[in-house]
Amino acid sequence: MREQVRLTKFSHGAGCACKLGPRDLTTVLGLLGDVPLPPEVLVSGDTGDDAAVFALPGGGALVATTDFVTPSVDDPYDWGRIAAANALSDVYAMGGEPRLALALAAWPVEELPIELLAEVLRGGRDVAALAGAHVLGGHTITSTEPIYGMVALGFVDPDAIVTNAAAAPGHALVLTKPIGTGMISTAIKRAIATEEQVRAAVGTMTSLNDGASAAMVEAGAAAATDVTGFGLLGHLRRMLEASGTAALVDASAVPLLPGVLDLARRDVVAGGTKRNLAWVNATTDWGEITEPERLVLADAQTSGGMLIATLDPERLAAALDVRGVAHAQVGEVEAGPPGHIRVQGRVVGE
Repeated sequence: MREQVRLTKFSHGAGCACKLGPRDLTTVLGLLGDVPLPPEVLVSGDTGDDAAVFALPGGGALVATTDFVTPSVDDPYDWGRIAAANALSDVYAMGGEPRLALALAAWPVEELPIELLAEVLRGGRDVAALAGAHVLGGHTITSTEPIYGMVALGFVDPDAIVTNAAAAPGHALVLTKPIGTGMISTAIKRAIATEEQVRAAVGTMTSLNDGASAAMVEAGAAAATDVTGFGLLGHLRRMLEASGTAALVDASAVPLLPGVLDLARRDVVAGGTKRNLAWVNATTDWGEITEPERLVLADAQTSGGMLIATLDPERLAAALDVRGVAHAQVGEVEAGPPGHIRVQGRVVGE
């Protein structure tokens, strides 16, 4: 019988915690500079949005994105499902519907059985199928570290695109998944996660954001982003900077996965989360919360929920409830220096 392989042992940073930090990414993009774009480009990288949108000649628009990550859990099938849900989430964040995907994989063939890669790809294919998307090919390379993700393509009504650049003062901020997957993935990597934590994190990370996306479009939400590697406050900061606004966050209203605050207090924290915290420190008034609580709000998520800005939170809540999507109102957009965040209250753990 083959000994069970722990995929997270081969990961330098679990899941989206492996992302280039927001400060480094901003520097790199600044060095590239701007380029002229044709009028068909409806959304590009200049606002830091989740995906690009391109108008099609016959009407409608194409949503295009890509995302790939290192292992966030040890089970290969679950990791494949998580990585696929994470990649497809960027299409949902624009109000689009995924239809086509291409797999991207790197595999240490000398270290890990090739059969495990097949399980990863199977997990990704199964989640894509749940989303109504077809995996029609892809690309694989050999590597010293396992990596998996997707190019995801979908369609959106050009008049119903939801970007992260339209959050205005008075808009409520609604979050649709609990946070803490980065810390639980780090606990898995260190072999200290409880079974309850693993179940909760896998359940969260494999859940598609299709219901949240449909609800925000139906309710006429103003702006949205999915919460992934830059953490809740990192993605909120990017939304606020793109929108020219500030925000108030109620830390006590932010839902957490089991035991996350305790993990933060024990420094079970990914390097990517600490980079996130260093980046948001300059634009955040933390109030009375402690360093572990700050780390929770900056935790690098993998396949996190949607952060939605809306002028009508009751209508959005009703649309989410009909679809069985959990949600919490965690703050409000306000006038102020672009990207500035005020935190009130305390993070509530178990």
